[in-house]
Order: sequence, then structure tokens, then C-alpha cells
Amino acid sequence: MYVHKDADDGALVRRCLDGDTSAFNAIVERYQRVLFTVALRFLGDRDAAADAAQNAFVHAFEKLDTFDPARRFFSWIYRIAINECLNAKRAARPTEPIPETLAAGADPFELFEEAERRRRVQAAIMTLPPEYRAVIVLRHFAGLSYDEIADAVGVASSVVKSRLYTARQRLSQMLLGLNT
Repeated sequence: MYVHKDADDGALVRRCLDGDTSAFNAIVERYQRVLFTVALRFLGDRDAAADAAQNAFVHAFEKLDTFDPARRFFSWIYRIAINECLNAKRAARPTEPIPETLAAGADPFELFEEAERRRRVQAAIMTLPPEYRAVIVLRHFAGLSYDEIADAVGVASSVVKSRLYTARQRLSQMLLGLNT
């Protein structure tokens, strides 16, 4: 399945480079959700994540001629997105996110508990070092396999598994209040 997607990506890139810029729309549609999810989990802010994902697509389009077709397109655009996230983090001032409005008819206590649980998980993820945060986000929020993560971050699959194990242990300790 992924070989087919890689071939499709390569064909779309070739079409773009040959002057059919509308082919890039298919690339955006294919990767928009996953890049936004990665950026959101990396940055913790929807607006900043949307900006980072959009900037990643703009930079990818501008530098499409530097893409090496021997590599996976997702790995290449993922790296661009991560660089955009790092740039956004460096440029961002610390801010407190605005809480989402309460849904009509929902139990406010349950909504508060759910929001607090999400906030704690997001805060715990944000404290992880970038190499651990990346594998957690790609595995649990983007749904990538170990091999896909390894390809995207440029390490062996065994390193991905080790980082995932360590990241999960750290998250568990943080969320259960067992910080040592």
C-alpha cells in the first residue's frame, strides 16, 4: 500500500516539476491532516499548528526540485514540517491557550474533567525531549507504523521502539504523579 502511495507521490512531484502545479493539491490533500496533527501535538496550539503545516507546504512547494525521488516523500515533507514547528517554538512567546467553549447541553463537570485530562496529557507530551515527542506523536496521533516512523525521523526501527518505550514510561510517570 505504501509503495503505491510513494509511487503516486513521485508522479505528483514530477507533474508539479513539469509545470502542472495543480498536482500539488493532491499532495496537500493527502498529507494535510497528518502534518497538522503532528504540528498540533508538537506545538500544542491549533493556530500555530495550522500555520506550521501551511508553511511546510509552502516551503515544500518552493523547494520541490530538491526532493530526492529515491526517498519517501512523506519523510521529506515531515522533516520540513518539524523544522517549521521548531521555528515556531523559537519565535513564540509563552501564552495560555483559550479554553474551548462549553458544548450546549453537556455536563459541565464532565467537560471540565475531559478538558483537564487532555491538558495534562498535552502538557506531559510537551515536556518530553523532541526525539521522544516525535515518536509518540507519529505513532499515537498520526497512526504511523514503526517502519514509517523510522523512515520519517531517520533512525532504525529498533531505535523507534526503544524511544517509544522510554517516552511511554516517562508519560506514565508524569501522568500518575510518580516523577522521580
